[in-house]
Amino acid sequence: MIAIIAVLVLMLLPAIQAAREAARRASCTNNLKQIGLAVNNFESARRIFPPSRNATGGWSVHARLLPYLEEDHIEANIDYDLGYSIAPLVNGQKLSSLQIAVYNCPSEPNAVTRFKSGAPKHFPINYGMNFGVWFVWDPATGEGGEGAFYPESKLRQRHFSDGMSKTLCASEVKAYTSYVRNVAQPGEVPFPLSPASLPSGGEQKMGPELGNNTGHTEWVDARTHQTGYTSTFAPNTVVRTSATGEYDIDWTNQQEGKSPTIRTYAAVTARSHHNGLVIAVAMDGSVRTVHDDVDRFVWQALSTRNGADEVPGDLN
Repeated sequence: MIAIIAVLVLMLLPAIQAAREAARRASCTNNLKQIGLAVNNFESARRIFPPSRNATGGWSVHARLLPYLEEDHIEANIDYDLGYSIAPLVNGQKLSSLQIAVYNCPSEPNAVTRFKSGAPKHFPINYGMNFGVWFVWDPATGEGGEGAFYPESKLRQRHFSDGMSKTLCASEVKAYTSYVRNVAQPGEVPFPLSPASLPSGGEQKMGPELGNNTGHTEWVDARTHQTGYTSTFAPNTVVRTSATGEYDIDWTNQQEGKSPTIRTYAAVTARSHHNGLVIAVAMDGSVRTVHDDVDRFVWQALSTRNGADEVPGDLN
Protein backbone atom coordinates (compact mmCIF):
# COMPACT_ATOMS: atom_id res chain seq x y z
CA MET A 1 0.00 0.00 0.00
CA ILE A 2 2.77 2.43 0.90
CA ALA A 3 4.52 1.67 -2.38
CA ILE A 4 1.32 2.37 -4.33
CA ILE A 5 0.83 5.70 -2.55
CA ALA A 6 4.43 6.64 -3.27
CA VAL A 7 3.96 5.88 -6.97
CA LEU A 8 0.77 7.95 -7.08
CA VAL A 9 2.53 10.89 -5.41
CA LEU A 10 5.35 10.69 -7.97
CA MET A 11 2.78 10.67 -10.76
CA LEU A 12 1.03 13.72 -9.34
CA LEU A 13 4.15 15.82 -8.74
CA PRO A 14 4.65 16.91 -12.39
CA ALA A 15 1.02 18.03 -12.60
CA ILE A 16 1.33 19.97 -9.35
CA GLN A 17 4.56 21.61 -10.49
CA ALA A 18 3.00 22.49 -13.86
CA ALA A 19 0.00 24.06 -12.11
CA ARG A 20 2.28 26.10 -9.85
CA GLU A 21 4.34 27.32 -12.79
CA ALA A 22 1.17 28.28 -14.67
CA ALA A 23 0.12 30.35 -11.67
CA ARG A 24 3.54 32.00 -11.50
CA ARG A 25 3.41 32.83 -15.21
CA ALA A 26 -0.04 34.37 -14.75
CA SER A 27 1.30 36.53 -11.92
CA CYS A 28 4.32 37.52 -14.03
CA THR A 29 2.02 38.46 -16.91
CA ASN A 30 -0.02 40.63 -14.56
CA ASN A 31 3.14 42.38 -13.29
CA LEU A 32 4.15 43.30 -16.82
CA LYS A 33 0.63 44.46 -17.62
CA GLN A 34 0.79 46.82 -14.63
CA ILE A 35 4.18 48.15 -15.77
CA GLY A 36 2.86 48.80 -19.27
CA LEU A 37 -0.17 50.65 -17.90
CA ALA A 38 2.05 52.67 -15.54
CA VAL A 39 4.24 53.79 -18.46
CA ASN A 40 1.17 54.99 -20.34
CA ASN A 41 -0.27 56.72 -17.29
CA PHE A 42 3.07 58.49 -16.84
CA GLU A 43 2.88 59.70 -20.44
CA SER A 44 -0.73 60.84 -20.00
CA ALA A 45 0.23 62.88 -16.94
CA ARG A 46 3.60 64.25 -18.09
CA ARG A 47 3.09 64.33 -21.89
CA ILE A 48 6.33 62.39 -22.43
CA PHE A 49 7.48 58.87 -21.65
CA PRO A 50 10.00 58.60 -18.81
CA PRO A 51 13.70 58.91 -19.75
CA SER A 52 15.89 56.01 -18.70
CA ARG A 53 17.90 58.47 -16.58
CA ASN A 54 18.38 62.19 -16.05
CA ALA A 55 21.59 64.21 -16.12
CA THR A 56 21.83 64.11 -12.34
CA GLY A 57 20.75 61.51 -9.84
CA GLY A 58 20.72 58.48 -12.14
CA TRP A 59 17.24 57.28 -11.10
CA SER A 60 15.61 54.52 -13.15
CA VAL A 61 12.35 54.33 -15.07
CA HIS A 62 11.24 51.93 -12.34
CA ALA A 63 11.63 54.68 -9.75
CA ARG A 64 9.67 57.17 -11.86
CA LEU A 65 6.78 54.75 -12.29
CA LEU A 66 6.17 54.32 -8.55
CA PRO A 67 3.27 56.84 -8.31
CA TYR A 68 1.48 54.94 -11.09
CA LEU A 69 1.90 51.60 -9.29
CA GLU A 70 0.32 52.76 -6.02
CA GLU A 71 3.76 53.26 -4.44
CA ASP A 72 3.45 57.02 -3.92
CA HIS A 73 4.67 56.80 -0.34
CA ILE A 74 8.04 55.54 -1.56
CA GLU A 75 8.37 57.92 -4.50
CA ALA A 76 7.68 60.84 -2.16
CA ASN A 77 11.14 60.30 -0.66
CA ILE A 78 12.96 60.70 -4.00
CA ASP A 79 14.79 63.84 -5.05
CA TYR A 80 15.61 63.19 -8.71
CA ASP A 81 18.44 65.73 -8.63
CA LEU A 82 20.24 63.70 -5.95
CA GLY A 83 21.67 60.21 -6.23
CA TYR A 84 19.83 57.27 -4.73
CA SER A 85 22.83 56.52 -2.52
CA ILE A 86 21.92 59.56 -0.39
CA ALA A 87 18.14 59.09 -0.43
CA PRO A 88 16.48 59.22 2.99
CA LEU A 89 15.49 56.09 4.88
CA VAL A 90 11.94 54.83 4.52
CA ASN A 91 10.64 53.43 7.80
CA GLY A 92 14.24 52.98 8.87
CA GLN A 93 15.23 51.08 5.71
CA LYS A 94 17.39 52.25 2.82
CA LEU A 95 15.07 53.17 -0.04
CA SER A 96 17.05 51.22 -2.63
CA SER A 97 16.76 48.03 -0.54
CA LEU A 98 12.94 48.07 -0.51
CA GLN A 99 11.20 45.35 -2.46
CA ILE A 100 8.71 46.62 -5.03
CA ALA A 101 6.60 43.49 -5.45
CA VAL A 102 5.41 44.23 -8.99
CA TYR A 103 9.05 44.26 -10.17
CA ASN A 104 9.68 40.61 -9.21
CA CYS A 105 8.57 37.45 -11.01
CA PRO A 106 7.41 34.71 -8.60
CA SER A 107 9.57 32.20 -10.52
CA GLU A 108 12.76 34.11 -9.60
CA PRO A 109 14.72 32.04 -7.03
CA ASN A 110 17.03 34.95 -6.17
CA ALA A 111 14.52 37.62 -5.20
CA VAL A 112 16.63 38.43 -2.16
CA THR A 113 18.18 41.57 -0.73
CA ARG A 114 21.67 42.50 -1.85
CA PHE A 115 23.90 43.47 1.09
CA LYS A 116 26.99 45.65 1.29
CA SER A 117 29.23 45.65 4.37
CA GLY A 118 26.55 43.68 6.19
CA ALA A 119 23.77 46.23 5.56
CA PRO A 120 20.81 45.97 3.13
CA LYS A 121 21.76 47.91 -0.01
CA HIS A 122 19.59 46.96 -3.00
CA PHE A 123 16.73 44.76 -4.15
CA PRO A 124 16.74 43.10 -7.59
CA ILE A 125 14.26 43.23 -10.47
CA ASN A 126 12.95 40.83 -13.11
CA TYR A 127 11.68 43.32 -15.69
CA GLY A 128 14.07 45.34 -17.86
CA MET A 129 12.92 48.30 -19.90
CA ASN A 130 13.51 48.28 -23.66
CA PHE A 131 16.77 50.18 -24.27
CA GLY A 132 16.99 49.11 -27.93
CA VAL A 133 19.06 46.66 -29.90
CA TRP A 134 22.74 47.54 -29.32
CA PHE A 135 23.46 51.28 -29.32
CA VAL A 136 21.96 52.93 -26.22
CA TRP A 137 23.36 56.47 -25.86
CA ASP A 138 26.04 58.93 -26.95
CA PRO A 139 26.83 61.29 -24.03
CA ALA A 140 28.73 63.69 -26.30
CA THR A 141 25.77 64.40 -28.60
CA GLY A 142 22.78 63.28 -26.53
CA GLU A 143 21.77 60.86 -29.28
CA GLY A 144 19.79 57.91 -27.98
CA GLY A 145 19.19 54.44 -29.35
CA GLU A 146 16.10 53.13 -31.10
CA GLY A 147 14.53 51.61 -27.99
CA ALA A 148 11.59 52.92 -26.02
CA PHE A 149 13.85 54.50 -23.38
CA TYR A 150 17.24 56.22 -23.28
CA PRO A 151 18.93 58.88 -21.10
CA GLU A 152 17.33 62.33 -21.09
CA SER A 153 14.81 61.32 -23.75
CA LYS A 154 11.62 63.26 -24.38
CA LEU A 155 9.76 60.68 -26.42
CA ARG A 156 6.06 60.90 -27.15
CA GLN A 157 3.68 58.56 -28.93
CA ARG A 158 4.35 60.25 -32.26
CA HIS A 159 7.99 59.10 -32.07
CA PHE A 160 6.89 55.46 -32.29
CA SER A 161 6.30 55.21 -36.02
CA ASP A 162 5.81 51.44 -35.84
CA GLY A 163 2.88 51.92 -33.51
CA MET A 164 2.70 51.28 -29.79
CA SER A 165 1.54 47.68 -30.17
CA LYS A 166 4.59 46.78 -32.27
CA THR A 167 7.25 48.23 -29.97
CA LEU A 168 8.20 46.49 -26.75
CA CYS A 169 8.18 48.37 -23.46
CA ALA A 170 9.76 45.80 -21.12
CA SER A 171 10.81 42.16 -20.97
CA GLU A 172 11.82 39.67 -18.35
CA VAL A 173 15.42 39.56 -17.11
CA LYS A 174 17.07 37.42 -14.46
CA ALA A 175 18.22 38.82 -11.14
CA TYR A 176 21.87 38.62 -10.09
CA THR A 177 23.20 38.39 -13.64
CA SER A 178 26.94 38.09 -14.30
CA TYR A 179 28.21 40.93 -16.48
CA VAL A 180 31.15 42.77 -17.98
CA ARG A 181 31.11 46.58 -18.02
CA ASN A 182 33.21 49.56 -19.05
CA VAL A 183 35.10 47.96 -21.90
CA ALA A 184 35.30 51.60 -23.03
CA GLN A 185 35.91 51.16 -26.74
CA PRO A 186 35.76 54.65 -28.32
CA GLY A 187 33.64 55.54 -31.31
CA GLU A 188 31.26 53.13 -32.99
CA VAL A 189 31.47 49.57 -31.68
CA PRO A 190 30.71 46.95 -34.38
CA PHE A 191 27.47 45.04 -33.95
CA PRO A 192 28.17 41.49 -32.66
CA LEU A 193 26.55 38.81 -34.80
CA SER A 194 27.26 36.21 -32.11
CA PRO A 195 28.24 36.21 -28.42
CA ALA A 196 31.76 35.16 -29.41
CA SER A 197 32.27 38.44 -31.28
CA LEU A 198 31.71 40.68 -28.25
CA PRO A 199 34.83 42.78 -27.54
CA SER A 200 37.01 41.59 -24.67
CA GLY A 201 38.27 43.53 -21.66
CA GLY A 202 36.41 45.62 -19.12
CA GLU A 203 35.44 45.07 -15.50
CA GLN A 204 34.14 41.62 -14.62
CA LYS A 205 31.22 41.51 -12.19
CA MET A 206 30.98 37.79 -11.61
CA GLY A 207 32.06 35.08 -9.20
CA PRO A 208 31.07 31.91 -7.37
CA GLU A 209 28.96 33.70 -4.74
CA LEU A 210 25.54 35.10 -5.63
CA GLY A 211 26.59 38.59 -4.52
CA ASN A 212 29.51 38.60 -6.96
CA ASN A 213 27.04 38.74 -9.86
CA THR A 214 25.23 42.04 -9.49
CA GLY A 215 23.43 42.68 -12.78
CA HIS A 216 19.72 43.50 -12.38
CA THR A 217 20.05 43.86 -8.61
CA GLU A 218 19.30 47.61 -8.32
CA TRP A 219 15.76 48.69 -9.19
CA VAL A 220 16.74 52.32 -8.55
CA ASP A 221 19.69 52.41 -11.00
CA ALA A 222 19.01 53.72 -14.53
CA ARG A 223 21.89 51.93 -16.25
CA THR A 224 21.16 49.26 -18.84
CA HIS A 225 22.76 46.36 -16.95
CA GLN A 226 20.57 47.11 -13.93
CA THR A 227 17.12 48.06 -15.21
CA GLY A 228 17.19 47.49 -18.96
CA TYR A 229 17.54 44.92 -21.69
CA THR A 230 18.63 45.03 -25.32
CA SER A 231 17.74 42.68 -28.17
CA THR A 232 21.28 42.10 -29.45
CA PHE A 233 20.68 38.39 -28.90
CA ALA A 234 17.46 36.39 -28.84
CA PRO A 235 15.76 35.65 -25.51
CA ASN A 236 17.63 33.28 -23.20
CA THR A 237 20.69 33.18 -25.47
CA VAL A 238 23.63 31.89 -23.48
CA VAL A 239 26.45 34.45 -23.63
CA ARG A 240 29.45 32.65 -22.23
CA THR A 241 32.73 33.84 -20.85
CA SER A 242 35.43 31.64 -19.38
CA ALA A 243 37.61 34.47 -18.10
CA THR A 244 37.18 33.39 -14.49
CA GLY A 245 34.98 30.35 -14.97
CA GLU A 246 31.87 29.62 -17.02
CA TYR A 247 29.31 32.42 -16.71
CA ASP A 248 26.29 33.50 -18.75
CA ILE A 249 26.89 37.23 -18.98
CA ASP A 250 25.57 40.61 -20.02
CA TRP A 251 27.95 43.13 -21.64
CA THR A 252 28.10 46.95 -21.56
CA ASN A 253 30.67 49.10 -23.34
CA GLN A 254 30.29 52.02 -20.94
CA GLN A 255 28.04 52.67 -17.96
CA GLU A 256 25.78 55.61 -18.67
CA GLY A 257 27.02 58.69 -16.85
CA LYS A 258 30.57 57.42 -16.32
CA SER A 259 32.13 59.11 -19.35
CA PRO A 260 31.39 62.39 -21.20
CA THR A 261 32.48 60.96 -24.55
CA ILE A 262 32.32 57.15 -24.72
CA ARG A 263 29.15 55.66 -26.15
CA THR A 264 27.04 53.07 -24.38
CA TYR A 265 26.52 49.89 -26.36
CA ALA A 266 24.97 46.96 -24.55
CA ALA A 267 24.20 43.28 -25.03
CA VAL A 268 21.90 42.77 -22.05
CA THR A 269 19.86 39.68 -22.84
CA ALA A 270 16.22 39.08 -21.94
CA ARG A 271 16.07 35.95 -19.78
CA SER A 272 13.50 34.22 -17.60
CA HIS A 273 12.98 31.22 -15.33
CA HIS A 274 10.04 30.08 -17.48
CA ASN A 275 11.15 27.26 -19.74
CA GLY A 276 11.85 28.31 -23.33
CA LEU A 277 10.35 31.80 -23.30
CA VAL A 278 10.20 35.30 -21.88
CA ILE A 279 7.11 37.36 -21.21
CA ALA A 280 7.13 40.93 -22.54
CA VAL A 281 4.81 43.92 -22.64
CA ALA A 282 4.38 46.30 -25.57
CA MET A 283 4.09 50.07 -25.33
CA ASP A 284 0.31 49.85 -25.64
CA GLY A 285 0.17 47.67 -22.52
CA SER A 286 -0.50 44.39 -24.33
CA VAL A 287 1.43 41.38 -23.00
CA ARG A 288 2.82 38.62 -25.17
CA THR A 289 4.92 35.49 -24.82
CA VAL A 290 8.13 35.39 -26.88
CA HIS A 291 9.76 32.01 -27.38
CA ASP A 292 13.50 31.44 -27.53
CA ASP A 293 13.35 30.37 -31.19
CA VAL A 294 11.91 33.72 -32.31
CA ASP A 295 13.63 34.99 -35.43
CA ARG A 296 16.42 37.24 -34.21
CA PHE A 297 15.59 39.94 -36.74
CA VAL A 298 11.95 40.01 -35.62
CA TRP A 299 13.04 40.23 -31.97
CA GLN A 300 15.31 43.15 -32.77
CA ALA A 301 12.62 44.94 -34.78
CA LEU A 302 10.24 44.68 -31.82
CA SER A 303 12.79 46.58 -29.75
CA THR A 304 12.93 49.59 -32.07
CA ARG A 305 10.52 52.48 -32.49
CA ASN A 306 11.06 52.47 -36.26
CA GLY A 307 11.10 48.80 -37.19
CA ALA A 308 13.39 46.81 -39.41
CA ASP A 309 14.86 49.76 -41.27
CA GLU A 310 16.73 50.80 -38.11
CA VAL A 311 17.91 47.35 -37.02
CA PRO A 312 21.62 46.45 -37.34
CA GLY A 313 22.64 42.88 -38.01
CA ASP A 314 19.80 42.17 -40.47
CA LEU A 315 19.72 38.38 -40.80
CA ASN A 316 17.31 38.28 -43.75
